[in-house]
Amino acid sequence: FSSTTIDGEIRNVIKARLSYPVSRCPYCGFETVIKNGARATHVRLGEMRQERCEMELWKQRYYCRTCESTWGATTDLVEKNHTLSHQLKHGVMGMVREGMTTKTIAKICHCSASSVERIIKDFVTPKRRMAVLPKHLCFDEFRSVNHQMSFICCDAENDHEIVAILPDRLTKNIIDYFLNRYSVTERQKVETIVVDLNAQYISFIHQLFPNAEIIIDRFHIIQMAGRSLDNARIQLFKQFKDHHSREYKILKSQWRLFHKAQGQLEGAKAVFLRGINEYMTQENAVDLILRKHPKFAEVYSTYQKLHAALKKRDVEELTSTISDYETTKSAMDQTIHTLHRSV
Repeated sequence: FSSTTIDGEIRNVIKARLSYPVSRCPYCGFETVIKNGARATHVRLGEMRQERCEMELWKQRYYCRTCESTWGATTDLVEKNHTLSHQLKHGVMGMVREGMTTKTIAKICHCSASSVERIIKDFVTPKRRMAVLPKHLCFDEFRSVNHQMSFICCDAENDHEIVAILPDRLTKNIIDYFLNRYSVTERQKVETIVVDLNAQYISFIHQLFPNAEIIIDRFHIIQMAGRSLDNARIQLFKQFKDHHSREYKILKSQWRLFHKAQGQLEGAKAVFLRGINEYMTQENAVDLILRKHPKFAEVYSTYQKLHAALKKRDVEELTSTISDYETTKSAMDQTIHTLHRSV
């Protein structure tokens, strides 16, 4: 330990040496490592008695005779290739939280104001945002790392440019993100927001974007209706004890025919249907099921009406299909109930 005065500033210097045994090379794994001298580094420590304190640290160098690699000893006292210790950085952040200015902190810690600014940037994640919030947005979620569901918002017009990606889809975090980055005036300019049938988003959109019109994505509507149709189809063929019957085979192997638009089913030319292993028109295969199972026919009819209305973009037909629907005690009941609340 020594104390010197440089440019009128008292500097307390602690001299130390960092060395430890290394048996294997971290690059090639061979036990051919030898010591290869030492290199002097300077580590800035926290202030002591309001005086500058630093460490003159001699770090051991190592050399591998096999791969000829060289490296130095490391310590958790300071980051690699840095001179400011973790102790000093945490002290700076403590003063920042107390509201002290950059120049004052630099004077107390005996470092430059630019060093204080760099420390703050390393510790504080900046609130990034798009310069201008798009008028038309899309909300959705996706599966990210560790099978977690994350939130994504993008521009609905300009090549789906990403506006925000959040690590989760919690309502609180989504609201905080937009409230902290965009003013009320900016959020009032958003005209439309495209979402799926997730009621979570619909519940807070008007809180964030008062003038925005909510648009339900057509893809998600038909996807949900298709799942309800499949659910009814599966429940139906599970009731068959004879797995060799034509009806069972049609329901299980030819499920794509039920998702196909009814007007596009081939009704004139018989084709070989795999799974059934016989020649039959697509229209006859579907009719064979619908004639014998009226409840499933009602679910199928509802799916076809929704599909046709969305394809033609006919709002009146879509509304009438939802309002005129009669319960079938199937998964389609929940789908229509959800659409009734959203559309």
